[in-house]
Amino acid sequence: MRIAVPDLVTNSYFPALAAEELGWYASEGIEAHVELLAPAPRAMAALREGMVDAVAAGAHTPLTVFPQWHGAKLVVALAQGTPWLLVLRADLAAQRGDLQAVKGLRLGAVPGPDDALRRLLVDAGIELAADDVRIVPVPGADAPGASFGVLAAQALEAHQLDGFWANALGSETAVGRGVGKILVDVRRGDGPIAAQHYTFSALVTTEALIADEPDTVAAAVRAIVQVQHALRADPIQAAEVGRRRFPPDAAAMVETLITRDLPFYDPAISAPVVEALNRFARHLGLLDIIVPYEQVVATRFCSLWQTEP
Repeated sequence: MRIAVPDLVTNSYFPALAAEELGWYASEGIEAHVELLAPAPRAMAALREGMVDAVAAGAHTPLTVFPQWHGAKLVVALAQGTPWLLVLRADLAAQRGDLQAVKGLRLGAVPGPDDALRRLLVDAGIELAADDVRIVPVPGADAPGASFGVLAAQALEAHQLDGFWANALGSETAVGRGVGKILVDVRRGDGPIAAQHYTFSALVTTEALIADEPDTVAAAVRAIVQVQHALRADPIQAAEVGRRRFPPDAAAMVETLITRDLPFYDPAISAPVVEALNRFARHLGLLDIIVPYEQVVATRFCSLWQTEP
């Protein structure tokens, strides 16, 4: 089973990678490999074309290539809540939570997550054009094997950006170097309340694979659920995953970040969360109809979310 992720060095999709490195896919009887394929819409296009079997990404991203949720479904949550943080240069006069501070700034983001950043700013009363807020690419982020968060921290340090929207590994890198500070962490209550549930990290696959190989998909779901349990019980295991798959700097901080994220490692996808997700998608123009829960989520796997270790 080939599982694509738009950013490999991240806490956002970490359970999908940890399930491979800690042997949980193998224990469920499937051979699965997690590989980098960025940005997120490109990974979803690869899913549509059958080049990969599943994608770990923001739950709204399937709509970029599967209109109205036709052809793809969410099978399990990797982590709850909008997973990205907004980081500004440390030398800028800005207080945490004050989104008015972004006026006139250049903010780095990649396709997929940038949708959530734009909506966040709109909900905070920021008008991108009128307030001269530029959402721009991060230099080098399109290179093969690149980690967006790490490169964003480097660009911040070089004053190529005034801020960036990235996962906690990227923000921690910038903060740890003293070049950045967190302006908004929406999962932890900063910014507009609605922003907490724009999207979430999920494992997505096609309706065709669910129909043709339901046992394989079920095994992947069980593996994700089991690794979430395992990390909550013993987060030190995250360090082993980091040593195997992350650059040294990121590997050194991954255990701390995963420990911090443990409350979000819940596999369930609730109806209110899907309603919020679809509302966000309609705001973005990715969805123009109201769709039922069953069209978004592969409900045949819901009982697996409750599996105990």
